Amino acid sequence: MEKSITIRKPHKLDITLNNGFALMPDIISFKGKRTLISGASSGIGRAISLRLAEAGSDLILLDIDEIGLKNIKDAAEPYGCRVDTYNTDLAKKESIDSFWEDIANELPDIIINNAGIYPFKDYLEVDKNFYENTLEINLHSVFWMCQNFIKRRGAKGGVIVNISSIEAMIPFKEDLAHYSISKAGVMALTRSLAKDYGRKGFRVNCILPGAIRTPGTENLVKKAISKMQLHLIRTGINFNARLTLGRWGKPDEVAKVILFLASDMASYVQGTMIPVDGGFLSC
Repeated sequence: MEKSITIRKPHKLDITLNNGFALMPDIISFKGKRTLISGASSGIGRAISLRLAEAGSDLILLDIDEIGLKNIKDAAEPYGCRVDTYNTDLAKKESIDSFWEDIANELPDIIINNAGIYPFKDYLEVDKNFYENTLEINLHSVFWMCQNFIKRRGAKGGVIVNISSIEAMIPFKEDLAHYSISKAGVMALTRSLAKDYGRKGFRVNCILPGAIRTPGTENLVKKAISKMQLHLIRTGINFNARLTLGRWGKPDEVAKVILFLASDMASYVQGTMIPVDGGFLSC
């Protein structure tokens, strides 16, 4: 007697397990994750926060701008995520350490070091306080934030995305030697942490934004035009000529690349520097 054979259509989960691949919705989902974003209240930080909220991540947002933090919290909460905000002065190590003590029982899975300042000053006029303040915010804060994150996460591992700048690769604008140094340090720190802690479960990468339209950069352009600062206008023209896409970028165009690096789509990406610069570094 012949035995009947029932052919069952494979469930999508069976296909996933048999092929050894995770499903794309799971790869790009941040459900159950907590992401810390510094400098979250405006510009690129705001765009990052909203993209991660959309992807399902709970948020820990840091900034010195309390009003900006409230605004981004209100904008992110409709996505159904939990949003915790902290008014933290990243120029002070004691403030950073105090913040990490406050969240010791609910650590983030991902940290995005976005906070930074972009002050112009002639190299010969830079004094000790100005120089040290730039380094404290742009470089030292990243050092201490990463140290706290790695030390406290331990064997759990985690994801770090640092924000540097194309100025760390090719200093283009005048009066930014202090800024370029701080952002070059972020690149060096990223590579060192990727090497030292990759085998311990930490993925560490870096983004190099270029010409991105934020409230800060737009104010610089307006200032240069209104005050007829010809050297800045000339620099702007030469800068635009290097953009092979022919335009400035949007904060969300940086946020989407950070979303990639923070997700499992970048599971084999380590210690890399990714320019998001409209082709500036390609010329």
